[in-house]
Amino acid sequence: MNKKMILCCMILSAFSLGTVFSQGVKEESEYNLTVSEKNDTFGSTAAKEKENLSLEDMLRYALEDERLALAEYEYILNEFNVSRPFINIIEAEKSHEQALLNLYDSYDLVVEDFNGADHIILPDTLLEIYNIGVEAEIANIAMYDKFLSYELPNDVRVVFESLKNGSINHLAAFSKQIR
Repeated sequence: MNKKMILCCMILSAFSLGTVFSQGVKEESEYNLTVSEKNDTFGSTAAKEKENLSLEDMLRYALEDERLALAEYEYILNEFNVSRPFINIIEAEKSHEQALLNLYDSYDLVVEDFNGADHIILPDTLLEIYNIGVEAEIANIAMYDKFLSYELPNDVRVVFESLKNGSINHLAAFSKQIR
């Protein structure tokens, strides 16, 4: 097993015990936040809170989460003039968004308006950026785990598994920056 996979397994195991990165990471309220007044529950947070998710709910929360990640990483890339690991992750987030939009088309669902830039966390330092990235990817993985516990059409299952694996890779990239 390679080092990245071992690291991911250790981090995910610790997360399930509720202890991952609990020391040295700011509470969300300590960061400068921009939050929409319309709806402050979206993406992985909404998915975590809601019981009995429909396919449409899952696709909406996944798309919100991917759009939020894309907006955050693009902001960080531009604001902090740092490319690694954001260039590759931004391209991955774009493909994640497209995979979800393809599912919307397949199931004739309406894509709700959601601008990730309206909800981004505005960090002050690179360490905060990486810690936020770790927390966001852990929440993203948990969201996809929840979705995958449902009976799903095969095409949706394949996309959710792929997006979860992408988040595992992103988690490893952010974790590497913290070390």
